[in-house]
Amino acid sequence: MRSKLVIITGASDGIGAAAAKRLVTDGHHVVIVGRSPEKTSAVARALGTDYYLADFTKMQEVSVLAAELLKKYPRIDVLANNAGGVFARRRCVTQDGHEMTFQVNYLAGFLLTTRLLSRLVDSRGTVIFTSSDANRFGNIDIRDLESEREYSVDKTYSVTKLEQILFTRELHRRYGGQGLTAVAFHPGMIASSLFRQPGTVFGWLYRIPLARLWTSSPEKGADTLVFLAEGTQGVDFPAGEYFAKRKVAKPNKQANNPVLARELWNLSELMIEHI
Repeated sequence: MRSKLVIITGASDGIGAAAAKRLVTDGHHVVIVGRSPEKTSAVARALGTDYYLADFTKMQEVSVLAAELLKKYPRIDVLANNAGGVFARRRCVTQDGHEMTFQVNYLAGFLLTTRLLSRLVDSRGTVIFTSSDANRFGNIDIRDLESEREYSVDKTYSVTKLEQILFTRELHRRYGGQGLTAVAFHPGMIASSLFRQPGTVFGWLYRIPLARLWTSSPEKGADTLVFLAEGTQGVDFPAGEYFAKRKVAKPNKQANNPVLARELWNLSELMIEHI
């Protein structure tokens, strides 16, 4: 198996750190990206990998990250957009003026991916989004991407996971013919710190005593990410799809709306054009 250059965001713990460990063990050159200096550097030291710091609540840091990656790496085989989170019960706005869940889970990944796009296309690379089966509970209102009219932490999280799949579909439509592979996947219900936010349905499901019956370890959650990173589209899996347990899965019906996918892409471009 050919060694690949793999960049993983949100890799200071959880699924990202588990995937990084597997990929390093398999002989790949992994670059991890995280928000916490202490946790990110600790994972990097343990694995002997390069690392970068970026807080996805600050779009300028994402822009700087993209520039640093382009400067350092002449080839990028895989970009795993794994960073994300569940945030406050009340709607919060970042310093960039965007609703926080929307920015961290979707828009920052859109910015990073599009800034690295030429390098990814030249490398015939793969873009992977860590989505979630929660996408099935989302309903995108293209006129209210920032959840100004209606906000709930669970609904907004679900919508951003659906937006990731729509971005995957549109990325494949635009650049699949040039050799770029775009995929998204559901890691399963993972026993990590991601869903510890109190006052949410998802958080309640993860905190009750019986949660161990339906949650998996970060290592198991990372399995499909590693499979997609190491595999070849058209041989191991089809591009432009949403996966669960290494197989094509059925997402929210809005994920199959090409008009919505184009509208989301175009509006996202407008949101980042001055960064």
